[in-house]
Amino acid sequence: MADRPFYVLLGPDGAGKSSVMAEVAARLPGWRTLSTDDAFVSPGHELVTRLRREVVQEVLPGLGTSYSADFLASLLQTAVVYLRDSLQRLEGDAPLLMDSYYYKILAKCRLAGLQDNPMYAWWRSFPQPRAVVYVDVSPASAWRRSDNGARLNPLEYFGERPEWLGFETYQRNLRKLMLEEVRELPVTIIEEQRSVALTADAVVEVIAS
Repeated sequence: MADRPFYVLLGPDGAGKSSVMAEVAARLPGWRTLSTDDAFVSPGHELVTRLRREVVQEVLPGLGTSYSADFLASLLQTAVVYLRDSLQRLEGDAPLLMDSYYYKILAKCRLAGLQDNPMYAWWRSFPQPRAVVYVDVSPASAWRRSDNGARLNPLEYFGERPEWLGFETYQRNLRKLMLEEVRELPVTIIEEQRSVALTADAVVEVIAS
């Protein structure tokens, strides 16, 4: 497992990573993909998708009242451990593209108020990828893709409700923290493209080389 070549696809909210991963998988059939998104979760791990829905539907609306930031981080850790365990279970030596790993979740935990937590040191001890491909998108484009905030969840903006200024500020801080977390790794930034297909082209060019 330690020698398995794996790469991480990272990016802000609204970057379209899931769509890009699907495109990449179609173009590189010898590769494997790993994500906590519903379309990529392996059979027998439906609990992962249920926990994700419960975080959005129950925990986030009650954050700060019914649930603490520590409780939120504890639930988000299940996704991190699922990704690590899935990496360890994989057989063979096929290269792997993983969605976000723990980097984005750690950044979001920090933005939720947990600047320091013992979990972070544990996550950072997990196997590291050979490289990170950062799929960028401007806050303005991501805002439009979210139907001007209508499809956002509270872990995607600052404030009591989704408004442009709170979204833009959150996304810029999120980007800064994610890139800070992977600063010791080889990182290629893919600038915003006109389509998913063009973004996938750029990602394939990086990882297939």
